[in-house]
Amino acid sequence: MEPSIRRMGADDFDAWHTLWDAYNDFYRNEVTSDVTRETFRRLHEGELGFQGIVAEDDGLLIGFAHAVFHPSTWTVGDYCYLEDLFVARAGRGTGVAKRLVEAVYEEADRRGADRVYWHTDAYNAPARSLYDNIAHLKSYVVYER
Repeated sequence: MEPSIRRMGADDFDAWHTLWDAYNDFYRNEVTSDVTRETFRRLHEGELGFQGIVAEDDGLLIGFAHAVFHPSTWTVGDYCYLEDLFVARAGRGTGVAKRLVEAVYEEADRRGADRVYWHTDAYNAPARSLYDNIAHLKSYVVYER
């Protein structure tokens, strides 16, 4: 049976948290428990333009996509920022990541967003091989403070 893709629910916290920790470990990112709880709440409640989508296989969460919808100075419609995408090892190579991105595209279309965009680290070759097939690479350089 193919994994299901659905909106994140309040009961998903424990399973999502395991994936969230693995995702943050991959990016060598430390997130406090307060930030983790608040992020989950925003995602499953849809607050501030947040949207959480999960992949579930045989009752287990195996992946997630986190999107943030926001206004833009370049259009009257919103943009959709795909902030986080993660699939557990057991779900990699099965098409789950592509289906999660497609679910974000569908939500963006439903909301009338003019653009879906994201960034990833240059060294993330497996993800980039997918992204190269489902989106257009831009030449922007990211700066942060």
